[in-house]
Amino acid sequence: MRTYKVMGLMSGTSLDGLDIAYCHIWEEDGKWNFSIKKTAEIDYSDEMREYLKNAIHLSEKDHSQLHKDYGIWLGQQSKAFIGELGEEVDFIASHGHTSHHRPDEGVTFQLGDGQLLANTSGKQVVCDFRSKDVSLKGQGAPLVPIGDKLLFHEYDFCLNLGGISNISFDKNGERVAYDIGLANMPLNYITHKMGLAYDENGKIARSGKLDHGLLQKLNSLPYYTLPYPKSTGYEWFSSEITPLIEGSKLSNEDLLHTFIHHNCEQIAFAALKHKNNGKSKSKLLATGGGALNQFFMDTLQNKLGSSIEVVVPSKTLIAYKEALVFALMGVLRLEGETNVLKSVTGATSDSCSGEVFFPSN
Repeated sequence: MRTYKVMGLMSGTSLDGLDIAYCHIWEEDGKWNFSIKKTAEIDYSDEMREYLKNAIHLSEKDHSQLHKDYGIWLGQQSKAFIGELGEEVDFIASHGHTSHHRPDEGVTFQLGDGQLLANTSGKQVVCDFRSKDVSLKGQGAPLVPIGDKLLFHEYDFCLNLGGISNISFDKNGERVAYDIGLANMPLNYITHKMGLAYDENGKIARSGKLDHGLLQKLNSLPYYTLPYPKSTGYEWFSSEITPLIEGSKLSNEDLLHTFIHHNCEQIAFAALKHKNNGKSKSKLLATGGGALNQFFMDTLQNKLGSSIEVVVPSKTLIAYKEALVFALMGVLRLEGETNVLKSVTGATSDSCSGEVFFPSN
């Protein structure tokens, strides 16, 4: 099979910016392989961040305009990246930015008009990987587990720590995955109030103290008792978590410290519950922005104990794994192969998802 040369674009709930990963992806002896060749992180302007953050509250007309504007912006960033790259790009696989995600109502929307992205970048585009699954009564999320299964099968668990935390693993021969709950979203919310983009290495959080009252409130949130498949997002954070932060009299240090303990307790509970007890030691691959937070990783290893080892890979893989997986999903879409798993999303069937757009100028 040919080697695909793909640009994966990812924008997550933490609103850090746009991640771009230029990858080579190929299949050999029945196994998928990858090489991340070049990456870029494009920060959002304050205006763009607010625009995306508030997208859920926009009128239909303004939301439609943002969809177009963001598609053009993605195309401009892609074109500039390709110009610097100086290498061939077969196509762009774009996650877009999720503005609405209420799968139980059959609603999901990824901003970033695919046709305008294709026209502006001059490249073929595969995007909107969630809608088909939601139409099949699935959660439309998480999507990354197909990449965990095909590219990172040597790990027992794959944990992604973006705005929210999600985990994937094999159980009874099927890939299972779901959103555990919180990760960076509350941490970033608190640090932004402090005028900081993030808490480097979790130094501020490490200096705080654990508040058992807040920890108990967080651990007793109803979402955690729901069975998987399940997914969550900004709406849940806004309605359930923001009031707890805003209503708290704790210092920022204590808030950050307590949220990390809460995050890690929920992650450890999920992993230990599904550990293969026949194995003396399991491996958990941690990626996403939270894996760069040393206090987060130390606390997680402490909660997991000695039976599950937390593996933190290279910074490139930590930061760009999701962009890589969307590149893979684009390849699978063009190959006509399954790229969304019903065992993960709860849909009525597996699907080959994604809309394909060609530049029209």
